[in-house]
Amino acid sequence: MKDFAALFAALDGTTKTGAKTTALTRYFRDAPEPDRVWTIAILSGRRPRRAVTSTELRTWAAGAAGIPLWLFEESYSVVGDLAETIALVLPPPSTTCDLTLTETIKAIIALTGLPAAERQARVMATWDALPGDQRFLFNKLLTGGFRMGIAQGLMTKALAAATGLEETTIAHRLMGDWDPARTDFAALIAGDDGLGAKPYPFALASPLEGEAATLGPLSDWIAEWKWDGIRGQLVHRLGGFALWSRGEELITDRFPEFAALADFLPLGTVLDGEILAWRGDAPLPFAALQTRIGRKVVSKKALAQAPVRFLAYDLLEADGADLRDRTLSERRARLEAIVAAVPSGLALANSPRVHAEDWPDLARQRLTARDLLAEGLMLKRLSSPYFTGRKRGDWWKWKLDPYTVDAVMVYAQAGHGRRANLFTDFTFAVRDGNDLVPFTKAYSGLSDAEFAEITSWVGKNTLERFGPVRRVIPELVFELAFEGIQASPRHKSGIALRFPRMLRWRRDKGVADIDTLAELRRLLAATGGPPPDPGDI
Repeated sequence: MKDFAALFAALDGTTKTGAKTTALTRYFRDAPEPDRVWTIAILSGRRPRRAVTSTELRTWAAGAAGIPLWLFEESYSVVGDLAETIALVLPPPSTTCDLTLTETIKAIIALTGLPAAERQARVMATWDALPGDQRFLFNKLLTGGFRMGIAQGLMTKALAAATGLEETTIAHRLMGDWDPARTDFAALIAGDDGLGAKPYPFALASPLEGEAATLGPLSDWIAEWKWDGIRGQLVHRLGGFALWSRGEELITDRFPEFAALADFLPLGTVLDGEILAWRGDAPLPFAALQTRIGRKVVSKKALAQAPVRFLAYDLLEADGADLRDRTLSERRARLEAIVAAVPSGLALANSPRVHAEDWPDLARQRLTARDLLAEGLMLKRLSSPYFTGRKRGDWWKWKLDPYTVDAVMVYAQAGHGRRANLFTDFTFAVRDGNDLVPFTKAYSGLSDAEFAEITSWVGKNTLERFGPVRRVIPELVFELAFEGIQASPRHKSGIALRFPRMLRWRRDKGVADIDTLAELRRLLAATGGPPPDPGDI
């Protein structure tokens, strides 16, 4: 763990991209190969599953430290991070060990299924042999939520520098469903280009911040709707037919409607597009699609209530040839020919272009996006290649302004990482008659100075404590932004918001001025569609 701890310290100790790249490159050159694989896995979200509960860790740590559980909980509420709290309260190690990262992770995986007493004995033995920095990382891995705050592109750049390969090649070889416990570094880097059903790294758009007219002639661009669905790639090769989500999750079995496409899409075809719940000639609300998300087995009822369609908007591979360096205009023309050859009754269509006379005309059409259950427009330069990750200049998302609601904060909780000593995670309520009904949480959108001011206020206006959570006087009003609203039988309010965040602190408003649950329900009726069947969730 020493090498991994040194890497973590180097990354955590700087904000300079160059210094982080240098540290990662050195690690990928010098660390043991199995550790390199697990580090790549951790940085790309392939972390080992949680083997112990947070309640067990709290109890075991308090016992090992010789303190009552309530004192541990008070310490946790101040520190704000469970792994760090445990590392701080434990006594110094009485022995030493020199576990590698791979050995540590294998030991964590081996805890799964063991009796609680044996899991406790093994965890406490490891605590007693690790110094503080390695204890902290061990705890982070134990909780299953370890993140190092390194973008995928930065890791790819460092791997390219360490191996001498192109960044795009590395990015592609890291895609797909590979298991770090069964993959060696040489095989991972060598890859199996062109084989199997591996997807390509996704190209991502940046938010359009200025005027669209500043992008140049409209004739240089293609405009299409920004759909509210699941981004995916359909892959049809000799290695198989597969559907991948942007999160690199294999979701083929969850959408059996697409299986018939394997009989009509040519081998060596990879399509990029959006999965939408769709009936007839129009999309269904995202809430309908959400009833399909997370299902391993899709019932006939779910298939009937939320049929899906794949709207394709890019062609990444044709006849086994990688087309990503070709222009969008060429890729799009070939895509339209491929989709046109597929029988119309199947669940595949081109994402339609939005034609306009000029930028003002396109701006007017953008305002109708919600009529089509879209979020706005996508603008893509016709001469652009299909790049990896987010590259400003060629692809823009021109979204509609979000929905907003004024709500009062009723609960506060400390954040994590560099904001562990600040209250940053808030629960908000709206009025329902004389009552306040909690309906959403948000933790982003404010400055550090505002979070610090709110933290001071929470300390003076706490009504009750529930571990790290504080119930506060309902006094601070915030304007929240969100992208959508849907019915939710799991919430007391009966609703759930999509991507809620704080736009601003409304110091000019009091609790009497906030919005009502009735207003949110009217918005739901207008945009959210029918509530999902609780039996299907």
